[in-house]
Amino acid sequence: MEIKKYYLKEFQYFDGTSEIIFNIVDINFEKMTITLAVTNQGKISVIEYDLKRDTENNLYFEYGHLLDKIDLDDFETIND
Repeated sequence: MEIKKYYLKEFQYFDGTSEIIFNIVDINFEKMTITLAVTNQGKISVIEYDLKRDTENNLYFEYGHLLDKIDLDDFETIND
């Protein structure tokens, strides 16, 4: 896989109380990690998550207390 395919793509996620925005900063396919800029209630944090593969071989990471599955294919390029 190629990092350029994913770099700076964005995904908006509603966790039940607020809208959370994820922006891809880096993906390390050797370590199977993804670094994201996470915007939650106006606060921006840079967080690294472990990447996993599902039964269809799609990449995803788990977010939040309920370990919600966030699929990398759901990220898209945002144009202003």
